[in-house]
Amino acid sequence: MKVFLAGATGAIGRRLVPLLLRDGHEVTGTTRSADNARELERSGVTPAVLDVFDPHALTAAMRAAGPETVIHQLTDLPREFDEARIVASYANNARIRSEGTRNLIAAAQAAAARRLIVQSIAFGYAPGGEPHPETDPLNLADPARAVTIKGTADMEQQVLAAAGLDGVILRYGLLYGPGTWHAEAVRRPALHVDAAAHAALLALTRGAAGIYNVADDDGAVSIAKARVELGFDSRFRLR
Repeated sequence: MKVFLAGATGAIGRRLVPLLLRDGHEVTGTTRSADNARELERSGVTPAVLDVFDPHALTAAMRAAGPETVIHQLTDLPREFDEARIVASYANNARIRSEGTRNLIAAAQAAAARRLIVQSIAFGYAPGGEPHPETDPLNLADPARAVTIKGTADMEQQVLAAAGLDGVILRYGLLYGPGTWHAEAVRRPALHVDAAAHAALLALTRGAAGIYNVADDDGAVSIAKARVELGFDSRFRLR
């Protein structure tokens, strides 16, 4: 399958690339860095050096790739855990989820892609009522995380309403493992980065359009839907 991976060199993208290639998929991966592009090319990925906020470059790259499926793993978060830098990144990260997703959807439609798999969050539910099913609303009233939650909600609404695309939203737990801020789980809902990548791989060919909680089985959110429809297993690790 031809796959367009937006965010191929991010925390999840780096773990997803080898899974996609191992399964024989033809991958075009985006990055903003020429150095990262060379790294992608060495791994067997066709690099596309662009910014998601440049709709013309994005659409041209998408049409050249001709993907059946687009995977959105874009974020703009610091690689190292630094509270001040993390807080400072929230506005641009929300912009990626709103404006960046809008550009990705338009480019995917222009390229006649059929499926769009998107990274969302499983830690946006209101406190209480655990484990949260996907039908629980996001906590838009949380003043501490208003920018993050509102950007996420806008992204999800765009994906679910996108004409001609089967939108699959993966609500990920807080990541841990290689390339993330933490080696081990620190807060629920948690999710190992390898299991996050594997869920995106599974969603290429499994599951109806809609929202899926993807997290460790730690009681914070219900992962029953992802288990049944995607075959998700939170114990998955890259070998």
